[in-house]
Amino acid sequence: MIQVTLFISEQDSRLEQIKTRLNNVQESHPHHLDVINLDRDQVLKDEFAEKAPVLDIGVYRLIKTFEEDEIHFAFEKAEARLREAQSKGNEVLVERITQPMQMTKADRFSRWFSNHYMVLLNGFVFLYVFLAIFAPTLMKIGWEGPAKVIYRVYSPLCHQLAYRSFFLFGEQPYYPRQLADMPGVITYGEMTGFDENDVNTARAFLGNQTMGFKIALCQRDIAIYGMMLIFGLFYAVSTKKMKPLPWYLWILIGLGPIGLDGFSQLLSQTGWGIFAWIPLRESTPFFRVITGALFGLTTAWFGYPYLEESVVENRREMALKHAITRQIHEGQEQS
Repeated sequence: MIQVTLFISEQDSRLEQIKTRLNNVQESHPHHLDVINLDRDQVLKDEFAEKAPVLDIGVYRLIKTFEEDEIHFAFEKAEARLREAQSKGNEVLVERITQPMQMTKADRFSRWFSNHYMVLLNGFVFLYVFLAIFAPTLMKIGWEGPAKVIYRVYSPLCHQLAYRSFFLFGEQPYYPRQLADMPGVITYGEMTGFDENDVNTARAFLGNQTMGFKIALCQRDIAIYGMMLIFGLFYAVSTKKMKPLPWYLWILIGLGPIGLDGFSQLLSQTGWGIFAWIPLRESTPFFRVITGALFGLTTAWFGYPYLEESVVENRREMALKHAITRQIHEGQEQS
């Protein structure tokens, strides 16, 4: 039996006329009718108000005005399409033509996700930053096993160099290399006695009761993800109406400073003659935090609105489908 769905306002004077015309062709074209009242949901009004009444006969749609002969023709086309689908074993199309619209599990998940994706995204970034900060807290209270698991998990994601990381519960919040030239600050080498050029030792060193214990993410990464979290929370409560940051501003403000600070530091320390013109330098915590925060802010500002654009259409479709299926379900219960 062909599924027919009529989208119309309950106050529309043409409602009974259309029902009568459909009833007149019931014998020649058996069908099941669901009437969707546009006045009950704003999403239905937004979608159909300008073109109502809308009559869906199988996969064919009649809009605004339609006579009985047009309805009859649409049924013939729908029935021919149904026979073709049945002959080819196209069960998806057969169900679409013969069954009322319904919300599948995938639809319900898609609707939920499109409405809550920012909660999930912000929750993930929060957890990522929180665990990195929680690791030194665990070290401080003596829970070294769980703490080392966190450090190990984060190790492939960040260099974790002690002289480029923040420390908690110690004499200083950071212990830079001597090359950073920060007067009044005890350096990593002075505090540990380690060779400041020994990268592996700097990665492995977690801290101690005097220095405190390092966060599982470096200073720049903490600034990046911390700022992404702050922007994400602001974006979520601002009803996601911000426009994306222009790409050239992302490059200029986001990539430019972090690239200049990071690569000038990296290239100056290679020892290669080709880079001898770059002054030997080590970035400071201040520059790492500022450039990281700028990159995190602009990346989120550039990316989140585009993510919203990709989700908003699905959100609208799922909201529309939910409104339709709810009325169909209520009609089935009443009958």
